[in-house]
Amino acid sequence: MVDRKVFRTYDIRAIVPDLVTEESIYYGKVNDSGSFQAPLDLAGVEQIGRGLAKLFNAQLVAIGHDARLSSPSWRDALAEGFNRHGVDVLDIGYATTDMVYYISGKRNIPAVQITASHCTKELNGMKIVNSGARVVGQGSGMEELRDLVLAGNFEDKAKTGHIHKENIVQEYVQHLLGFINPGEIQPFQIIADAGNGVGGIIAEPLLNALPQCKLTPLYFEPDGRFPNHEANPFEIENIRELIAAIPNSGADFGVAWDGDADRVYFLDEEGSFVPGDFITTLVARHFLKRYPGSAIVYDIRSSWAVKDWVTRLGGRPIAERVGHSFIKQTMRRENAVFGGEVSGHYYFRDHFYADNGFIPFLSLLQMLSTETRSLKKLVGSLGYYHLSGEINSTVSDVSTVIDRLAKHYADGSISYLDGITVEYPDWHFNVRPSANDPVVRLNLEARTEAEMERRRDEVLAIIRA
Repeated sequence: MVDRKVFRTYDIRAIVPDLVTEESIYYGKVNDSGSFQAPLDLAGVEQIGRGLAKLFNAQLVAIGHDARLSSPSWRDALAEGFNRHGVDVLDIGYATTDMVYYISGKRNIPAVQITASHCTKELNGMKIVNSGARVVGQGSGMEELRDLVLAGNFEDKAKTGHIHKENIVQEYVQHLLGFINPGEIQPFQIIADAGNGVGGIIAEPLLNALPQCKLTPLYFEPDGRFPNHEANPFEIENIRELIAAIPNSGADFGVAWDGDADRVYFLDEEGSFVPGDFITTLVARHFLKRYPGSAIVYDIRSSWAVKDWVTRLGGRPIAERVGHSFIKQTMRRENAVFGGEVSGHYYFRDHFYADNGFIPFLSLLQMLSTETRSLKKLVGSLGYYHLSGEINSTVSDVSTVIDRLAKHYADGSISYLDGITVEYPDWHFNVRPSANDPVVRLNLEARTEAEMERRRDEVLAIIRA
């Protein structure tokens, strides 16, 4: 029996029973976001394959998987579910999530990436897209899939499907190189950390195609034990080695990918983190020079730097709710050339409106080559913006907190697009609820550091009153 809790807003996520015991913290307790995680065995994975076969109603489906120890057996069980329903499977093997989006868009077929992204090795999951890399999530098929699987009314087809294996790495690398002019890339020294996820299977051949760049790889070998650190570069303890290596190596910058490589993290030549909304701003600037007047979508938490620069360059800045399904839907509707989130997800029209962890990296190489200045100076060219970062608060009632903030800041410009956003001429903030827990997340920005700190403490006091 599949637990309904494995069907989430954007994906499927579950405990792998073979990797934990009932005494494990994962049973009945929490994951990294504070949400209960339910177990999912191989029979349940096969049931999900059968449910997806009904949902997609397609003759061929692609499956890729990350480096987790459980991923090959999940792939086999998922493929069995499809095959029993008469659906053929294109198995592309080890794959980054953006590879799966690519094959879905390029060949116009549904696809599934088996991954739990940046989470620990005891978990696994699925990111699912319909043909054309159209996301299956809340409001776009996830509820229907859940109901099909929980009902379990499946019959084997008289003609079973087959599995075809194909290596698409070089095809995908050529797709990525199409976003830059390789001959214009100057020599750079780069340190890259793939965290024993699957990022290295693309990063290595991609840099081999740019021989003028010198790569120092860290943990490029896929290893589902994650023996060196968790594949989550957004936690500082996981990138301490990368941070320490950059200043002493003469590297021009550092880069790290999460476990399935759809999120990317950048460090400048001093080993300092470049916030995701500043990367969004730089990449937006880069693409607006190529596609003047285009729409750029960004998440509601982002620095004013995004809106300021997109407007200054004649583009159309469009704020959207946090979450890849919302960003992608808006990008398709507005034909936006690019979209970015603070979380390190970046989306591209010419990558089927899907997120990609390598196009930002290549775009940065192109920008640094053209502008002939360091990454730190490139970020500095955006101007001065002072951010609080995301601050979480556990609250007894989310709606009460939102109401309290709305009353206190009634003289500001208020939006309820995602939680509550309040803007004043010199500062602004967003407070939005967690999807699963009694937690609210504050992001605040001001024109000066002192004002940011004062307003941050003021808003937190109201939230936590």
